[in-house]
Amino acid sequence: MPSPVLIIAAADDWPTDRVVVELERQGVEVFRMDTADFPQRLSLAARIDQGAEWAGDLSTEHRTVELSRVGAVYYRAPGAFTFPLGMSGPEEMFAASQARAGLGGVLSALDVRWMNQPAAMARAEYKPIQLAEARNCGLRIPPTLITNRAQEVLDFVQAVGDVVYKPVSSPVLIEGGELKSVYTRRLRKGDLDNLEGIGTTAHLFQRWVDKAFEARLTMVGDQVFAAGIYAGSDASHEDWRSDYGALTYDVISVPTPVCVGMRRLMHRLGLRYGAADFIVDPHSGWTFLEVNPCGQWDWIQGATGLPIAEAIARDLKGGT
Repeated sequence: MPSPVLIIAAADDWPTDRVVVELERQGVEVFRMDTADFPQRLSLAARIDQGAEWAGDLSTEHRTVELSRVGAVYYRAPGAFTFPLGMSGPEEMFAASQARAGLGGVLSALDVRWMNQPAAMARAEYKPIQLAEARNCGLRIPPTLITNRAQEVLDFVQAVGDVVYKPVSSPVLIEGGELKSVYTRRLRKGDLDNLEGIGTTAHLFQRWVDKAFEARLTMVGDQVFAAGIYAGSDASHEDWRSDYGALTYDVISVPTPVCVGMRRLMHRLGLRYGAADFIVDPHSGWTFLEVNPCGQWDWIQGATGLPIAEAIARDLKGGT
């Protein structure tokens, strides 16, 4: 029997549900947990001494898994720890730090196949690191500026021509109780007339790359699942995330140098899963934009039929 796979994800994450179903179809035992269940609905007991690695178990009301039996971990955006009512703010902060160091530390110490290890994910989410590593791996990147100086923006536009603005990190924010997204935006001439807000934080600017279409490369281990994304509106041409209803998709082939470069990049970032975005220009040149170590894949599978959930399960099982 294959070793059990530990799933660490939000309880309501339906793409993870597909992975669980696929693992069970392949005959793999699954223990699923959400860090939001700790410490009230999930318990931990772990031991280590001079003679043995960390051992013990994770338990819920209905199930238990021995840490020594776990063969792989699938980690995907679990929830925040939840504590008993009545604790003060400082008590909750202290309890959360202890839970993170205790539960998180024991899990991170598991020397097994991870998709993906949280520490590797945290490093890989820095776009400056991604761009530098992608360049080192032979992938083409767009000229990029990160700055909080207005004059640097003007100089950059003068040097490279058309420019887009995008967030340096997550494009999602909550304002007035409403979830909002900051999309990539092509700068117009009037945008450069008043750059006073540049000084408030770091901003990322890149040279605009003419698009024939965009490509989403879903990386699972050494496998590359490639989908073309075709914009059907002006908004989606600037940022396809802004108008999903205008998009069409198909399965595409990827130039060998791009596949080789992406496999090198994944290795350098310590990732077994990543959702990478490229622009394919009218001359068939591929330009790397970013790779998301926790990027969505289910809608691409639904639109194209690419067997991504099956590949994730097979990789966690230890196969190819």
